[in-house]
Amino acid sequence: MKKKFDQETNRFHTHSLKWDVKEHELPMWVADMDFETAPTVKKAIEERAAHGIYGYSIIPDAFFESIQLWWERRHKVKWNQEWMIYSSGVVAAISSIVRKITTVGENVLIQSPVYNIFYNSIVNNGRNVVSNDLVYENGMYHIDFDDLENKLSNPQTNLMILCNPHNPIGKRWSYEELAKIGELCHRYHVKVISDEIHCDIVDPQKSYIPFASVNETCRDISITCLSCSKVFNLAGLQSACIVVADSVLRHQVWRGLNTDEVAEPNCFSMQANIVAFQTGETWVNELNQYLYENKQLVSQFILEQLPNLYLVPSEATYLLWIDISHYSNDSEDFCHRLREETGLYLCPGSEYGKNGAHFIRMNIATTRKRVEDALTRLKCFLKE
Repeated sequence: MKKKFDQETNRFHTHSLKWDVKEHELPMWVADMDFETAPTVKKAIEERAAHGIYGYSIIPDAFFESIQLWWERRHKVKWNQEWMIYSSGVVAAISSIVRKITTVGENVLIQSPVYNIFYNSIVNNGRNVVSNDLVYENGMYHIDFDDLENKLSNPQTNLMILCNPHNPIGKRWSYEELAKIGELCHRYHVKVISDEIHCDIVDPQKSYIPFASVNETCRDISITCLSCSKVFNLAGLQSACIVVADSVLRHQVWRGLNTDEVAEPNCFSMQANIVAFQTGETWVNELNQYLYENKQLVSQFILEQLPNLYLVPSEATYLLWIDISHYSNDSEDFCHRLREETGLYLCPGSEYGKNGAHFIRMNIATTRKRVEDALTRLKCFLKE
């Protein structure tokens, strides 16, 4: 297992967004893994490519069935096929849904610090960002439910975007937290988009709880966004599944996705998705073990050699959230200088909200050797 993920990959000159950098630089920023996808998925794509004809594709029942079986087996939740809609990506779906079920000038609630593209999906569509800022206390994060209720109760707020598990802090929300969110949103007639794209990347022996699985209330007010793009490293194939149980809400979502023309597949995504969910479970378990070991390596290194940094504990995603407040409250400047002086390319926490200004985000979904290299570069920078 270790050998397959330790294999060095060269992504230069492949039109890679992540690796569009100088030769000496080490990019550990965007949420994109440096591992080849599961062998069965790679083989399926190669076989499809060998056909030589890449015309319009349909969405076969097998696409939805593979997702149904995966979530039932792995996450103990049953999705009815009639609830499921294809989309060419989670981000595309979120923007489309924001446009369809809110109007210009209304509020969309998020929980900062959070995935930066949420802000774009709201602001670029003329809606207002309202943040129920997550509370950072004693090195951990929790939800201020009084503040959440106050902001949900505003009649101008009719949509919440939930990140489950949460990017960038790597938190797995508990049953109680999700139930409370669902209760408050239902009380104030607020729908919930639950972005669960990172759900399969969790520490060994851990699991995530789908928001829609908590109770009927959460199910009926929610729009769940799923994809294998993160866990199988298939983001470039542009594919997702949107699950909506309520028939009226589902019709709105379906109309939005089709109006915006983000509901048609490409020929490679169908084959890759089906094979990934049908055959990839052992590979995903091994991936999560390797990522967990990378995380432990970073945690131990910071504890022993960089004690003025603090790694926020997490149980999900391959993204680490590091407190740099001892050194700087300006993560943008910190990351700029870090890249200029060492070539290590990380994300400034300020991208995820004002309350992320003294954090940096590190993507450890790469080989152990590169993680060690990154830590050495970080240590040299802090010494200087």
